[in-house]
Amino acid sequence: QVQLVVSGGGSVQAGGSLRLSCAVSGGLDTGRSCMAWLRQTPGKERETVAVIDRDGTTNYDDPVKGRFTISKDNAKKTLFLQMNNLKPDDTGMYYCAASRWGCTLINGRPSLVETYSYWGQGTQVTVSS
Repeated sequence: QVQLVVSGGGSVQAGGSLRLSCAVSGGLDTGRSCMAWLRQTPGKERETVAVIDRDGTTNYDDPVKGRFTISKDNAKKTLFLQMNNLKPDDTGMYYCAASRWGCTLINGRPSLVETYSYWGQGTQVTVSS
């Protein structure tokens, strides 16, 4: 049984940093998987903020480019999201997700629109101004 356990959320002032982690257990090879961080805020649909393909290729939603970094440690089966220069608009519930296959590619980059098989529980990130 595959499980994704998220940690690292919290409250921070604008300009601060947080690092989210997503530990994978069970029969999922993170080295073969498309993995992502998604964010949901009240009144809005859940959106992908960052995605990483099995070979480490990444893609980011425009508002977080240059501030967020997605990475993974395949040996430890852990996905990370380093969030710097946080803004109040970054507030939301953050989820990690994974699929059993590589990402759909668009012009060589992992697509931000993907169907994921496995989901972690959400972690709240609150950024105050």
